[in-house]
Amino acid sequence: MKIFLDTANIDKIKEAASWGILDGVTTNPTLISKEGKDFETVVKEILEVVKGPISLEVVSTDWEGMVEEGKKLASYGDNVVIKIPMTVEGLKAIKALSSMGIKVNTTLIFSPAQALLAAKAGSRYLSPFIGRLDDISSYGMRLVEDIMVIVENYGFNCEVIVASVRHPMHVLEAALIGAHIATVPFEVLQKMVKHPLTDIGLERFLKDWEKLKE
Repeated sequence: MKIFLDTANIDKIKEAASWGILDGVTTNPTLISKEGKDFETVVKEILEVVKGPISLEVVSTDWEGMVEEGKKLASYGDNVVIKIPMTVEGLKAIKALSSMGIKVNTTLIFSPAQALLAAKAGSRYLSPFIGRLDDISSYGMRLVEDIMVIVENYGFNCEVIVASVRHPMHVLEAALIGAHIATVPFEVLQKMVKHPLTDIGLERFLKDWEKLKE
């Protein structure tokens, strides 16, 4: 499974990259706005650190605007992926951009049918938002299961990014299903590392070592 970081914070990205487990980054206008820097500065900082896919999202709602934005964003680097919302206009933009060889990440997917249409339009990545489904008492991970079946049934050339991740169990469940990617907040990544028995074990080892030295 690939691990992406869902953030635009360069310090968190650098830290995750130093662990040796970071495969890519996903951002959105909300995340970038929190950084207090202009868009281009944020993007260039991320590009300097991350060599894997970096998803940058359009803000236009009409397909022509999405395409023009997508082409501009793609010019920042060969590893830039364009995030397009799952709408009718979005489908038109996905088809146009993918036909140009520009990779697309279809975002805000909440049903298997939406994922099927995005894959048919040529999207390279499909992003089901599981946490937001859980928030309304739906089972988000079931959506991932259904999308994986669809992708495998027809051999679509796309990967499923489990998005809107709330906690480590979301990542674990996604991995057990066989999802290609999970994009996680840095705080969730930190929690994945921790286990109380690891801390206890390390503490005991160090105490025993100190006794040996005596």
